[in-house]
Amino acid sequence: MDSSLMNKVYKTIDGYKDAMIDLQSKLTAIPALGPDNDGDGEIEKAAFVKEWMENEIGFDTIEQFNSPDDRVPSGIRPNLIGMMKGSSDKRTIWVMSHLDIVPPGDLSLWESDPYKVVEKDGKIYGRGVEDNQHGIITSLFAIKALKAAGAKLPFNVGIVLVADEETGSVHGIQYLLKEHNVFKKEDLIIVPDAGVPDGSMIEVAEKSIYWLKVKTKGKQCHASTPEQGINAHRAAAHLVTRIDELYEIFNERDEVFDPPISTFEPTKKENNVPNINTIPADDVFYVDMRILPHIKVDDVCETLMKMAKETEEKYGVTISLTSPQREDAAPATPSDAPVVTALSNSIKDIYGIEARAMGIGGGTVAAFFRRSGLNAVVWSRIDELAHQPNEYTIIDNMVGDAKVFANLFMQE
Repeated sequence: MDSSLMNKVYKTIDGYKDAMIDLQSKLTAIPALGPDNDGDGEIEKAAFVKEWMENEIGFDTIEQFNSPDDRVPSGIRPNLIGMMKGSSDKRTIWVMSHLDIVPPGDLSLWESDPYKVVEKDGKIYGRGVEDNQHGIITSLFAIKALKAAGAKLPFNVGIVLVADEETGSVHGIQYLLKEHNVFKKEDLIIVPDAGVPDGSMIEVAEKSIYWLKVKTKGKQCHASTPEQGINAHRAAAHLVTRIDELYEIFNERDEVFDPPISTFEPTKKENNVPNINTIPADDVFYVDMRILPHIKVDDVCETLMKMAKETEEKYGVTISLTSPQREDAAPATPSDAPVVTALSNSIKDIYGIEARAMGIGGGTVAAFFRRSGLNAVVWSRIDELAHQPNEYTIIDNMVGDAKVFANLFMQE
């Protein structure tokens, strides 16, 4: 890598700070809410970004792949792929971000208009500035600076901007992988949609997500004559306390993850009876489980069914178990995969830190790549303000992450 050329590129990126804020402002002013969030989709935002990519950068090709969706006025959910050709077609370095956002939520919790960017104390505030416009900005301005410097890319670089990430990705990356798959096993794939404040985490794996709804049915009666009823709440409470046994039964550890264990936590509790002096016939609670990839979710299911059966026999209730969500873990990206090594080198060159390959308990769209046999990682230097009021991103992090991508795009 030509150090003098890269220093020129980094200096150019430093000079793009105001342009980054300007583009963030324009993107934030175009709310791209999916129909599940009572919005019209991403069509307006995609059109704006596509024109910006054409006029401000000049990609070799920009293709738009439209997923049909009759719930939005345009009838489509747009996905953009911008390609810059490199000296070799052996591989492509992909950066995938998403166009859609979530609603601002309770406006009284915002200190400013969520759709108007406000700059303050080295940060910019607004809905979407971090999730996921930070990734859009950093990848696009990395390409812009390299082209301005006349750099010759060693390999192809592709920028992917997808729809529908916030509500399932059926019309986004899932659609592209199924209908227009342009990705190869040799490619490097980065999803800048999560991270930690110092940029030291490269996410390579995710736990299985298993949510459980537990409904217990007994017999209602007056609380003064409990022998005439069957207390569903008491039985449910007994089962709740048994959930802790899962920590002992499935006690494996994997230090790639933080925390390095599977977690089994009772969470939501539905109302049963409105008054104190009635024994409830029905009781409902939920459990959130994040399970290490090598533990079979079906084994956890069988254990829970056994616990439920024993509770039924002990208290004379009927218990039903249903799952509002189940996502079995995708295969992990190996910690020594080329994408991890290359990105680690770039992070060290720009930020001077040793990034660590890690697993998380949440789910990201990288899982769709991994299930397709493609090694993908998730990385950004952000404070993780996604979906919160007063969402912000740090301006210097936009500049720094753009330099990381520029460095990555030039690795041979």
